[in-house]
Amino acid sequence: MKQLLLSLFLISITFVNAQIVGKVTDIKGEPLPFVNIYVSGSYTGTTSNEEGNYSLSVSETKEMTLVFQFLGFKTLSKTVTPSQYPFILNAKLEEESVSLDEVVINTSEDPAYRIIRATIAQRKENLDKIAEYKADFYSRGVWRVEDVPEKVLGQEIGDFEGALDSTRTGIIYLSETISEIAYKKPDDFKEKIIASKVSGDDNGFSFNSARDANFSFYENTVNINAAIVSPIANDALGYYRYKLDGVFYEGGKLINKIKVTPRRPNDRVWEGSIYIVEDDWQLYGVELSTNGQAIQVPFVQDLVFKQNFKFDETNNFWVKISQTIDFSFGFLGFNGDGRFIANYSNYDFTPEFTKRSFTNEVLSFAEAANKKDSLYWKGIRPVPLSNEELRDYVRKDSIQTLRKSKTYLDSIDAKGNKYKLLDPITGYSYRNSYDQWSLNYEGPFPAINFNSVQGWNGGAGLNFFKWYDENRTEWISANLNATYGIAEDRLRFTGSITKNFNRINRLRISLGGGSSVSQFNAAEPISPIINSISSLFFERNYAKYFELTYARVSYSQEVVNGVRIFTNFGYEERKPLFNNTDYVTIPNDDVSYTSNNPLAPNDFINAAIEEHSLFKSTLTAGITFGQKYMSYPDGKYNLNSDKYPQLFITFENALGATNSDYNFSQLRASLSQDLTLGNKGEFSYNLKGGTFFNGEDISFVDFQHFNGNQTRVGTSGKYSNVFNLLPYYELSTNTSYFEGHLEHDFRGYILGKIPGINKLNFNLVAGAHALTIDGKKPYTELSLGIDNLGFGKFRFLRLDYVRSFYNGNSEGAFVFGLKFLNFIQ
Repeated sequence: MKQLLLSLFLISITFVNAQIVGKVTDIKGEPLPFVNIYVSGSYTGTTSNEEGNYSLSVSETKEMTLVFQFLGFKTLSKTVTPSQYPFILNAKLEEESVSLDEVVINTSEDPAYRIIRATIAQRKENLDKIAEYKADFYSRGVWRVEDVPEKVLGQEIGDFEGALDSTRTGIIYLSETISEIAYKKPDDFKEKIIASKVSGDDNGFSFNSARDANFSFYENTVNINAAIVSPIANDALGYYRYKLDGVFYEGGKLINKIKVTPRRPNDRVWEGSIYIVEDDWQLYGVELSTNGQAIQVPFVQDLVFKQNFKFDETNNFWVKISQTIDFSFGFLGFNGDGRFIANYSNYDFTPEFTKRSFTNEVLSFAEAANKKDSLYWKGIRPVPLSNEELRDYVRKDSIQTLRKSKTYLDSIDAKGNKYKLLDPITGYSYRNSYDQWSLNYEGPFPAINFNSVQGWNGGAGLNFFKWYDENRTEWISANLNATYGIAEDRLRFTGSITKNFNRINRLRISLGGGSSVSQFNAAEPISPIINSISSLFFERNYAKYFELTYARVSYSQEVVNGVRIFTNFGYEERKPLFNNTDYVTIPNDDVSYTSNNPLAPNDFINAAIEEHSLFKSTLTAGITFGQKYMSYPDGKYNLNSDKYPQLFITFENALGATNSDYNFSQLRASLSQDLTLGNKGEFSYNLKGGTFFNGEDISFVDFQHFNGNQTRVGTSGKYSNVFNLLPYYELSTNTSYFEGHLEHDFRGYILGKIPGINKLNFNLVAGAHALTIDGKKPYTELSLGIDNLGFGKFRFLRLDYVRSFYNGNSEGAFVFGLKFLNFIQ
């Protein structure tokens, strides 16, 4: 009866044409997940699911041999001649009996080291063996959560669009892709997604891609946020200890199972087992794990990689046919796990590529790729769904129509639109999901700040947002904001309206205007929060302001791949401002507020600028060389790459000024790049320079200002655009200038090797910065710091010692980095 029920179940979940279906178990009858099953002598294959069920599509009714391969178990071959389909074929696998009987043990060194050295010596040759290919690719990704709290930091979480059950547990993401991929060494890659499915979203597109799953342990490092050293990297012997755990035979091939253990557990390393084929010195399989501390993603707890390879007799090498990545996570009450599985089939190692085979487009979708029905997926899916995944598809598909209905959306909105007592202070949001618009009110708290010009100040705002399609590729946004300073007793308004036309070239037009209190440096190097603390508690009012009244129109668009244009034109009226308060929370007899004049801090009568107006325009071209991108039906998504730099060229012009001396032009450019240097860390550079035309007597507002820092507090993740000891306006200029920033984050490469310190998971960071004005002797800074400071999963701190050199003087200070301010500003 059990066999009959199993057969009926398998038939019910598979397409009934030319399929071999069954269940793979161990000798005790326990299901074996992710077993590789393929037709001998071909790349026609599949993988069993979490319950051990499999479904293999075949094209002919003839005798064939099916191979069942699973790490830790003996490979099983079964020859069958299906007379009809579906054909049921179950399999039981025996555990592999690994032994050391044939190995001569050398008391001075484990024999694993001989095997590892031979494999390292052939690492590059093994990479070259798979220099180009085409293949079919299948991927499935799933995220699960357990006992999700109803609120986090006071904010309601909801039910994740119906994903959570009564225990607030469930699958929050499930998707699949079927695609055709092509690869050519070193980094040409192309993927065309034939079918895409997202649970609960019949208009969604899966973001599982073969490019993101392309991990090779033949490379020196495997990059997963951080570069993790491969157990067969060139310098792997300095990172790992090895032990031969046993040997067994796969056909006529001797397979060595080698246990891999880190020499220093807190290095960027793996732990587990690798299987290496004797004499071929190639990978047969991989079972390796790492953790969130190693990849420096604190909410990740464990990360487990499994890869399986099969022997290609025609080309005489071992080829990856499946990969699973399991992970667990936990943060702020969110706990769960997930898995990404990948299946490779139908390899073609003689693809005959041409010069036009690869472009900068690395991913595209076939027409109607996300409209395939369940019958199609049953027939083509190489890895059957688990019962849990099947139920998730059925449940979410059944409620999808309901959740898009006006009645349901109105009921959800009614709950979220409830008015609360503190909303006038903290803010309020009103949403109409069915008609696709929302209105947000931003209250004055917590955006209350202090400065010596306005005194205590805060504001409130309204933001209207309207979207025109489900994925919000076309939208319009309008906002109106009011700010009021008590000491200044002045109310100001600003507003804007922005239209985004699409997500392909991201054509965007904006109109804006109003009156605001603005820093002389438009980049605002000192945040309102830091300036408030610095003023109130240390009586140091570093931020300097002027009043800007403006009307402006802006336009941006990607004109061709990798080239984006930003332009704006507007009228500006600038007025000087003065201190209106000397209030401090903690008075300091030795320190007092400076004036609001950055050119004369002790002059409280004369301002840095005179009142004037002008018309100002800027045109910027942003160029990303070799820009790779993914083409989705609803948009184009550019990909980050460290292979080429990014260049920005800006022409700025002012005309029609009330004082003709204030008319000017400026040409400036910047070149920046982040380079990943394997396990040795990440190197960043940012080079900037420019020159003024007719800028001898321009207003101080239009000088080129540089991002200085006098607070000894850093607020950015890395310091590739700031001088940490430079006074904010000391070197502002209206002549030619050049600035350069270099920073190298060793990402544990050095500190991870020091006993005791390596347990702290800190990163050593070194930096060098220089600024020269009109070719004169430069201002320079050197820094050495420690990043990734904090406790447990909260790693938002950094500490640097910085030394500056200028005009024969040298100054040193510690700079405390508060990276979390990036998220709350």
